[in-house]
Amino acid sequence: MNKLKFGKGNAKLDSRVQTFSLPAGKTCPGANECKSMAIEKDGRRTIKDGPKTVFRCFAASQEVLYTKTFEARAHNLRLLMEHKHNATKMAGLITASLPGKTKWVRIHVSGDFFSQTYFNAWLKVARANPDILFYAYTKSLHLWVNLLGFIPTNLVLTASVGGKHDLLIHAHNLRYAKVVYSEAEAKDLGLEIDKDDTKAMKHGPSFALLLHGTQPKGSEAGVAWRKLSKAGKAGYNAKTVKNVSLPVMIP
Repeated sequence: MNKLKFGKGNAKLDSRVQTFSLPAGKTCPGANECKSMAIEKDGRRTIKDGPKTVFRCFAASQEVLYTKTFEARAHNLRLLMEHKHNATKMAGLITASLPGKTKWVRIHVSGDFFSQTYFNAWLKVARANPDILFYAYTKSLHLWVNLLGFIPTNLVLTASVGGKHDLLIHAHNLRYAKVVYSEAEAKDLGLEIDKDDTKAMKHGPSFALLLHGTQPKGSEAGVAWRKLSKAGKAGYNAKTVKNVSLPVMIP
């Protein structure tokens, strides 16, 4: 059986966390302010921003820089699309591909829930694996609210602000994460900053994320990125996740 490819936590995430990714932008129907994707043409990859991009998706930049990353995410999408109309078969593929002894899974370091069938598949995976904690940021809020009240407790979802369906956040009181350009902005909003995904992994209040990833030159996000870089607060450092206490029980 041809399996999906999972990864492990990087400088931001604890290495004990398994990660799953799809092509950035191409699988993000709710993306708006962060819409970016890697485009391959004549053997070269470049980044393409969406018409309303405010800050660039770091995952799209990764796909331009790293061939293996680009190919692994494309591989995952190809396999899933073989069952694009069957949530049960999708769920079976995902479950069969989970690495052994998995306890935590970050769904979509790159990409998003691209259809209701695919979203439903992950719900099935979570129910079939109650001892694993799954979590995800998503802008596909229209798919989430269709099944409010049916989300397994071991699947922790966070609405990612800046998408096409932001109005659903307050309409349905969804927990959210907002990208901020500085610590001061987060403080003004009354949001704590999640630097290592420990807030994202647990049910709780909304929170902020510091801007990360290379940004378009001359943009407001680009200026903010340079300031964060000079202050040593841009990107992620392995030291920030060393000895992180991950949830040991399903919330």
